[in-house]
This record gives sequence, C-alpha cells and structure tokens, in this order.
Amino acid sequence: MTSGQYSDKDMRTEAARRRTFAVISHPDAGKSTTTEALALHARAIGKAGATHGKAGRRATVSDWMKMEQDRGISISSAALQFEYRDAVFNLVDTPGHADFSEDTYRVLSAVDCAVMLIDAAKGLEAQTMKLFEVCAHRNIPIITVVNKWDRAGLDALELMDEVQERTGLLPTPLTWPVGQSGDFRGVLDRLTGDYTKYDRAGAGAAIAGEETYSADKAIDLEGDAWETAVDESDLLDMEDQNHDQETFLAGKSTPVMFASAVLNFGIHKLLDMLVDLAPAAEARLDKNDVPRPVDDPFSGFVFKVQAGMDSNHRDRLAYIRVCSGVFERGSVLTHAATGKPFATKYAQQVFGRDRDVVDEAFPGDVVGLVNASALRVGDSLYLDKKVEFPGIPTFSPEHFMVIRAKDSSKYKQFRRGIEQLDHEGVIQVLRSDLRGDQAPVLGAVGPMQFEVAEDRMNNEFHAPCALERLNFSLARRTTPECVPTLARERSVEVLHRSDGELLALFSDRWRLQGVQKNHPDVVLEPLVVS
Repeated sequence: MTSGQYSDKDMRTEAARRRTFAVISHPDAGKSTTTEALALHARAIGKAGATHGKAGRRATVSDWMKMEQDRGISISSAALQFEYRDAVFNLVDTPGHADFSEDTYRVLSAVDCAVMLIDAAKGLEAQTMKLFEVCAHRNIPIITVVNKWDRAGLDALELMDEVQERTGLLPTPLTWPVGQSGDFRGVLDRLTGDYTKYDRAGAGAAIAGEETYSADKAIDLEGDAWETAVDESDLLDMEDQNHDQETFLAGKSTPVMFASAVLNFGIHKLLDMLVDLAPAAEARLDKNDVPRPVDDPFSGFVFKVQAGMDSNHRDRLAYIRVCSGVFERGSVLTHAATGKPFATKYAQQVFGRDRDVVDEAFPGDVVGLVNASALRVGDSLYLDKKVEFPGIPTFSPEHFMVIRAKDSSKYKQFRRGIEQLDHEGVIQVLRSDLRGDQAPVLGAVGPMQFEVAEDRMNNEFHAPCALERLNFSLARRTTPECVPTLARERSVEVLHRSDGELLALFSDRWRLQGVQKNHPDVVLEPLVVS
C-alpha cells in the first residue's frame, strides 16, 4: 500500500498505536536488562540475556558492541521495535554512563516518554537527577520504575519522599511492593486492590510466573507483609498520591511501579502501563514552534548516526524518527539542510544489531537509512510540504586529546575513521592550521569516549592510533575577529570544529576568567544545551 492509499484517518490510527520511549537511568541501574525483559515479555525474543561479561552468559540484544559486552555497560543507543497488545513499541535503549550523556540527550529528542529506572538500594543518583532535569526541559513525561527490589535496599515510602523532594514530581505509585526490598514477593495493584504474586522458579532468562489473587486470599498467603503493603498504600491515598493522567502528561507527576528486571518481576505490568498511559505519537513542533500534524505528508529527523554495526558491510546507519505521514522505502525525500533530493532505497528496521528491510513506517517509528553519508544528527527530511525540525545541540567538551596515526602507511584509513567518528557525532573533531590534518584534536564530554574512539579506530577502521592528553578543560565559542587576541594568551588555543564553529580552549575556569577580565570585548560564549 502506498501513502496515497492511506487516508488521514489511517495515519492517525497508526500514530495512535505507537509508543516511542527511552529507558534511562544512572549507570548499572538495569537499563539493558529492562530493555531485554520488555522484549521477552512482548514475545519479541525467546530468551533474555544479561550484560555481566561472564563466560556462559548471553549478551543482550541491545548491547551489541564488543566493548559493551566485555564491560557489561551500554555505550551506544539501540532501537528495538515490537508489538504488544494493539500497540507498536519503539524502544530506544540509551547509554547510562555519564561520559555518553550526549547520546542519551539525542535519543530523548526523538521519544514521547521516558522510563526512568531507580536502583532500589541507591535511590536518586547524580546521573538520575540530570536525566530528570533533561526530561523536564524537553517536556517528556516520565514513568518511574524502582528496579532491583529483589535486593536489600531503601524503604519504599522513603524512596517516594526522595523522588518528590529532589525532583519536584509527585510520585503516584500504581503498584506497591509486598515484602521489603530483598524480599520481593509480589505487588499490590493500587487500582484494583488485587495481589500479583511472583514465582522465582525459572525467573531470569525466561518469563517469570505470576498469579493474581484477591485481597482476602493475599492476607492468607502473605500475612503481615500484605497488611503492611495495604497500610502503606492507604498512607499514599491520604496524601493524594494517586495517578492522574493530566498531571502525568504535563510533567507534574510520575507513575511509579516496583520491579526486578533481572528476575522479570513486574515487567508485564510495565508493558501494560506503557500501552495504557504512555502518550502516543502526536504532532511535533517544527523549528518555528508550528505543530506538524501526524497526517501531514512524510517528515522526520535524524537523531543518531551509527557505523560499524556489521563488520560484513561497511555502511553507516542514520536513525530517523518519523514525525508525520507514511515513510515508504524507495521514495525520494528532500534534505531540508541542502534542499537536495534524498533517495531511500535502503531502509531498515533495527532490532539491536539485527536488521530487517522496512517498506513503510508511521509517525513514532524509528527507521534506519543505510549509507546515508549526507545526513548528520539533527537533519530533517520531508516529502512535499517543507518542514524543518529543531536541531540537536552539541554538548560542551571538557576533555581533549590529540590523535595521531601510528602507521603513516595507514593514513588514508586514519582519516576515514576520524571523518566517520566526527560524522556520527561520537566525538568532536577540532583542527587548526598549526596542528594540521595529521594531528586533529578530539573533544569529549567524558574520557570513556576516547576509549571508544581508539577501539573503533584500531579494530573497525584498522588505523592504529596514539592519543595524547591536552591540558584543557573548558571550551567557549568565539569569532574570527577575536582569534589574534586569544592567540597571544597563554594556556589558550583556538580550533575549528567541523561544523564551522570556532572554539577557544582554556586550561581551567581561572584562565578563562583572567582572559575575560583583560579582554572584556572578546566573544567567549558558553556552549549551552537548549
């Protein structure tokens, strides 16, 4: 069926089925495990893996990079699509490590909702708070999952107080744990009053067994643990901590549930919560704050570019969030940044590292365009009716290294690798006439980004390289007129970024303050994420 055969009603219906969301959290709170468990319960995979880096353990579908599997962390984002009930989920797993917060930020530009994981033992950690702030800034509704309730941890009521006090969001639990942390027996459904009891037998790689009982039966089964759960739920009622869809979508409250992703406890309820409560794909604002209706002609934007996903195919994949209309493989779109036509002969849906050809996609879907060398993060594509969506800002780098090829005979591969990393936005590439192309400077939000860059240069591009740390920790945007003045200052260097921006690097904030004091007319603008 072609787009002309879809009515506006068809497109609105398909958009209403979509749930596009990200799983986010502080490192090691269980993002990849939760992603895998959701796919398992939706029957999208047959067996869940775990990123433990131990012999005999399966790797998760979403963590496909060798470094991810070796270290048991997520350092790239992976898009998974599957169906559950009558909904189509587009789940984007994100890096949790703070060094890759820029990738997470990009993913959040493409989703309609976020699932925030909180470690039951650690509560709200530093990266968790940053993510709450980013979601608030982008008006993204948050569903909160208290994960790892099977391990000893904090008191449930104290956790709710912490969420409210530190985030300003009213926590409105939909489920409440029966059994304290470390003794996870099941959950009280606060809407129905029923008890869902979980079975540990076989839990983990397979779907955990669960049975639902009435409150009367629950008291017989669990005794004091059930009575405690009921009493605590009544306290929440007294504080009016009950779900309200309007305040949730407005970013004023957050539905809460308790789970153990590694045991697959509570995952089924999370799927149901996403279908019932998470917002569907709706009109998105363009760069002029004008909404683009979902039944308008096709439009979408690039939120990630990734290469090296398949060693057998030296291609790069641009992830597109469909915003309106029907995407059709083979259609010729317009690249908003250049006005040039863009052919979509090779389009795929991505399940971790695995791919399937996709012929069509609807608002909310994520599509991978293959060999999209002309596309960069933030670019918009459209059909017929012109539209351009807001760009995705880059973070200010805080760590800098010079990179050089170890083998001069591999310089062509070295240059190709640097260009690819820059194109993906994995790391910022800075150059100057003084240093030349053979010794570009890499700028990163966190030092682990350098490890990823070096690993990929060595193994993916076969260009062994050497990295040398530079004594800079701040970057500010400047102008060509200010370069001569800055060039005379010690512990300051001005470099060109590939997008044309001029960045002045400073050793520390005191050096920056000194330059600003001595040269108040010099332009030194912060690189602020908006």
